[in-house]
Amino acid sequence: MHNSRPRRRLRRALRRIGLTVGLLVVVFAGILTWLYQGADTSTVGDMDFANPLHIPPLLEPKVQPDGSKEFDLRFTAGTTQFLDGVDTPTWGLNGPYLSPTLRAARGDRVTVNVTNGVDETTTLHWHGMNLPGAMDGGPHQQIEPGDTWSPTWVIDQPAATLWFHPHLHGNTADHVYRGAAGMFILDDPAASSELADSYGIDDIPIIIQDKAFNDDGTLEHREPAFSFVGDLGDHTVINGTHNPHLQVVTERVRLRLLNASNGRLFNIGFADDRSFQLIATDSGLLETPASLENIQLSPGERAEIVVTVTDGERVILRSDPPDLGMNFFTERMNGGDDTFDLLELRAADDLQPSPPVPEILADHDPMAPADADTTRRFDLTDLAINGQQMDPGRIDVVVPAGATEIWELRNRSGTPHSFHPHLIHFKILDINGQVPPPEQSGWKDTIYVPPDSAIRIIGRFDGVVDADHPFMYHCHILQHEDAGMMGQFVLDNGSESDQPPPDGTSPEAGAPDHDHG
Repeated sequence: MHNSRPRRRLRRALRRIGLTVGLLVVVFAGILTWLYQGADTSTVGDMDFANPLHIPPLLEPKVQPDGSKEFDLRFTAGTTQFLDGVDTPTWGLNGPYLSPTLRAARGDRVTVNVTNGVDETTTLHWHGMNLPGAMDGGPHQQIEPGDTWSPTWVIDQPAATLWFHPHLHGNTADHVYRGAAGMFILDDPAASSELADSYGIDDIPIIIQDKAFNDDGTLEHREPAFSFVGDLGDHTVINGTHNPHLQVVTERVRLRLLNASNGRLFNIGFADDRSFQLIATDSGLLETPASLENIQLSPGERAEIVVTVTDGERVILRSDPPDLGMNFFTERMNGGDDTFDLLELRAADDLQPSPPVPEILADHDPMAPADADTTRRFDLTDLAINGQQMDPGRIDVVVPAGATEIWELRNRSGTPHSFHPHLIHFKILDINGQVPPPEQSGWKDTIYVPPDSAIRIIGRFDGVVDADHPFMYHCHILQHEDAGMMGQFVLDNGSESDQPPPDGTSPEAGAPDHDHG
């Protein structure tokens, strides 16, 4: 009898524990269900597109006697009225939000005088530009309040839609979110003259950003539960305009799409599923146009599309739910079920005729695996590359100047990443062993790397040898970059076989896997 009492007490205790655990599971499941049900965002049907789309003006350079072009930019703090009647504190360049557009041609020597007119240290990086490391505007080229930094270089790359933004380590996300960014359009005399290029008329910059606002109108850094990408806003602005429309006066219009958001992916097309012609990706024109209904852009990626409209019609540029490559729950919690109406195109009643898009757009230099000198592997984990986080005093990779290399990007985590190496543009060889689709066949400088995927890219590292001014490679989901998901590389004249390990402790980090030929 004495032995049965402890057993009964034990059974009662176990039943209580079981009931408690069961209740906790039910409560936790209820919380997850509640979070899941409220995690999607849609602005479809909520907008009347009342506001004319702001077109950032072209910044006129001062042309020097030798023909070089000099631009002046100044970081500025101010306020912007995104929402009716509400002033939001923002940053811009030469104004309270975003920047005028810079435009130059291949062969131009340019100087950009960048003055820091705000009360914080910052930088300005020329995203996608092939230029010396000292002019790159990465974390090492800091501009103190009141100072002016004047990088100068010669444009020597094909026609492309590039952009610029702050790149201060630890503060990039905040500075970009405030609005300090702009487009840099490169022209090339060798490019087709049949493409629309009347800026602001049939050639339109489309800078896409998501925002969240506090009740007082200030920008809110809203990081939802289970978000792996940081800030996800419930509003979108185009060129800083909320609820925008664009008056279209030509039969065809060229839209230069830029995802300038911190962490959100957009899957861009039209509400009526009409097709458009993709003519360019990040770093230049495709060889031939591709007919698509949607194109997905991760932070930092660009695309140029041409859409045809008819007299008097209205059509909505929309972002449908993107494919993040995650499971159903985390996909939803990271914006994978979100839909945004971005911009309404309003066609004139009597449109001006436009020539068709040329069948041949550009001639690309072939770049095959057999051309590569080396293959390097970069393992992307939650907030590290090859197991290491950013150390400004450590060079992770040394690349022989002029080398052609394959970089294998492997996302070994459940976290989405967007990879951007400075200096180079590259081609995608394969995605999980498969040939890339047409929208990924052009020149790139930024690429989305979904969880549990492997992507091989190939690029040529032409540039100025300078051991004192490294280039970055990093995740372009800005919260990941700020948290340390970034490395450094330099160009070197020596033989790679004579080089020491890229850091003092880990010869595997960014080291070559094998040589070709």
